[in-house]
Amino acid sequence: MNKNILVTGGAGFLGAHLCKKLIAAGNNIICVDNFSTGSMQSIKELRAPRFKVVNHDISHPISIHVDEIYNLACAASPIHYQADPLQTTKTCVLGAINMLALARKSNAKILQASTSEVYGNPEVHPQTENYCGHVDPTGPRSCYDEGKRCAETLFFDHHRQHGVKIKVARIFNTYGPGMSPDDGRVVSNFIVQALKGEPITVYGDGSQTRSFCYVDDLIDGLIALMDSPDEVTGPINLGNPGEFTVSELAELILRRTGSKSKIVCKPLPCDDPCRRKPDIGLANKTLGWQPTTTLHEGLLRTIEYFREVL
Repeated sequence: MNKNILVTGGAGFLGAHLCKKLIAAGNNIICVDNFSTGSMQSIKELRAPRFKVVNHDISHPISIHVDEIYNLACAASPIHYQADPLQTTKTCVLGAINMLALARKSNAKILQASTSEVYGNPEVHPQTENYCGHVDPTGPRSCYDEGKRCAETLFFDHHRQHGVKIKVARIFNTYGPGMSPDDGRVVSNFIVQALKGEPITVYGDGSQTRSFCYVDDLIDGLIALMDSPDEVTGPINLGNPGEFTVSELAELILRRTGSKSKIVCKPLPCDDPCRRKPDIGLANKTLGWQPTTTLHEGLLRTIEYFREVL
């Protein structure tokens, strides 16, 4: 049966990919975005009557009747979410309150796009869903980290108190075609710098690790979580457990692009996590999900995308 699905942040990187996949499955999509970081360009191929765009900031209430809600709204790159930290917190917290109220009113299922940032600079490795995290509530990243943690609290309290049907996904670093050249995250930064012949800026000594999930795999995980039985609430880690140092990523991108760019080290930003790797055992057991795209394959597709964009 075709569903009416609301995707907040639907014009962003993940949101646009999700909208396209859900429409391809025969659903009707309402994309809600305030276009602070999203772009009409990312959804230009999607057409009415099965796709509708609403320019709206979810820190303010909205009234629409839908069957499902994917709450993806919020800048996810440090340079963007730190640019207006107060608005970031409002989007995370007030946005969650407003979308949960809408889900309750519509009797809709709602999925929260949470983040691996809830684990902060982790003292447990790899990170499992029962790890409560190591987050600095006063640091420059806390608007996003604590905003997402508070959103999770609101989701589970609405589930317990009002019976709202919730799903919480903790998303680890995601990359792929559709990223903006000025996205500010490490994969897009390195690829753009390499293709332009600019220095590759590595922060710190490059020994910090990340796990990179290709966007198609991540979107499949979000949909699998939404389609799971109501008793499956999460939180569930969604990410690729392959772990790479930032230096390894830089060298790999230099080889794949054939760039002559040099690697330049700069000071490590405040509160930057030293290690990040998801334990996806729960996603595999509960959803039957695991990523299938290797970093090498995903980077080749992403590099070709950026070659065209640039």
